[in-house]
Amino acid sequence: MVNARDLTDAAVLTELGSRLARLRLQRNLTQAQLAREAGISKRTLIRLESGESSQLTNLIRVVRALGLLANLDAFVPPPLPSPLAQLRSRAKERRRASSAVKKPGTPARWTWGDDSPEVGAAGGAP
Repeated sequence: MVNARDLTDAAVLTELGSRLARLRLQRNLTQAQLAREAGISKRTLIRLESGESSQLTNLIRVVRALGLLANLDAFVPPPLPSPLAQLRSRAKERRRASSAVKKPGTPARWTWGDDSPEVGAAGGAP
């Protein structure tokens, strides 16, 4: 569309219908074939192609049957997260890897004392 802001709603519907009709013809499909693939009546497809108002689900079915459903992201892109949400998600990301090496000052493994060498029979120093 040249400048969609200047077009009326009816003009946008007419252009959209015209594009659907051209795509259908490029794929060598009759209105009856596309309507059957989309699961809508032929009359509904005729209304869509002529720019008449129709339910949105009918348009989605035709777009899906033409294999163009993935293009809806360009039509209505998903909203981006707010800057605050982006900062919050970055805060949760790990920034460093921890090493497997034991850090100095880490207490030694605790034992019952049975494993340590005996100090002497009387319990004193040798």
